[in-house]
Amino acid sequence: MENPTPFGRTAVAMVTPFTADGELDPDGAQRLATRLVDEGGCDALVLSGTTGESPTTSDAEKETLLRAVAEAVGDRAWITAGVGTSDTRHTVELARAAERAGAHGLLVVTPYYSRPPQEAVAHHLRTVADATGLPVMLYDIPGRTGTALAADTLLRLAGHPRIAAVKDCGNDLLKSAKVLAATDLAYYAGSDEQILPLRALGGAGCVSTAGNVAPRAVRAVLDAHDAGDTAGAARRQLALIPLIEAVTGSGTPGTVAVKALLAHLGLPAGPVRGPLLDADAALTSRLVDALRTALDRTADAEARESAVPAGVPG
Repeated sequence: MENPTPFGRTAVAMVTPFTADGELDPDGAQRLATRLVDEGGCDALVLSGTTGESPTTSDAEKETLLRAVAEAVGDRAWITAGVGTSDTRHTVELARAAERAGAHGLLVVTPYYSRPPQEAVAHHLRTVADATGLPVMLYDIPGRTGTALAADTLLRLAGHPRIAAVKDCGNDLLKSAKVLAATDLAYYAGSDEQILPLRALGGAGCVSTAGNVAPRAVRAVLDAHDAGDTAGAARRQLALIPLIEAVTGSGTPGTVAVKALLAHLGLPAGPVRGPLLDADAALTSRLVDALRTALDRTADAEARESAVPAGVPG
């Protein structure tokens, strides 16, 4: 499947829907994926990432989820499978299984817990990239793994023929800019507050958590920027801040927040798996208020622009 950017432009880090009793819900995953792509305007989905509760889903569940989503939307969206673990051999096995199951690309996080040095991290990532014919998106999220991808490591890995992109949750724009300036790696904002800043630096798009519940509002940031409306893009990014803060910046795990909102919207989600705990009524109410505020502000930004006569700066 060809794409003008290697992993799409507006990607969502999709939750993994479960049934009420905590079992995988492939039908729900298909319904959610179809909504995100056909109604939400997303051109890519990332499965079995952090938001997809990859640490608590089995290998068989990951494969079933991937096959279900690929069947539902794989001809209309780029499907990236998260395969990262702290074990190189296991990661290679997951990568090969994802390739067989129909993934278009792989998301590979740096090994966590063992905190290997940079040369070991690079060896791990090259080994996984060598294991299949799929393009690889490196996942730089030191806040969770304990190990950042250093700029020099990224510069070296950029020479691998299948290492094509970075999901950037490093919160280090200087490092990102250095690598963007020196390589052809496609950079994707993995932190929603960085969508516009990274795009302005030449990033390829986003892998959004908030996009699970507000996909069109997330896409609108990129649409406005790419149309040359930098002020409008800024208004749309700022409009999303209440939702972004509630979902990823308040100490509540993003999966917990997004699943609570999806349930409120009547969309497939289900419970989270332990050690996470589902949102209570008070937290859900705060999340719903944040979503409503963000969507109202996005609508206000759009209304303001539609009221400006052609040729008049907004």
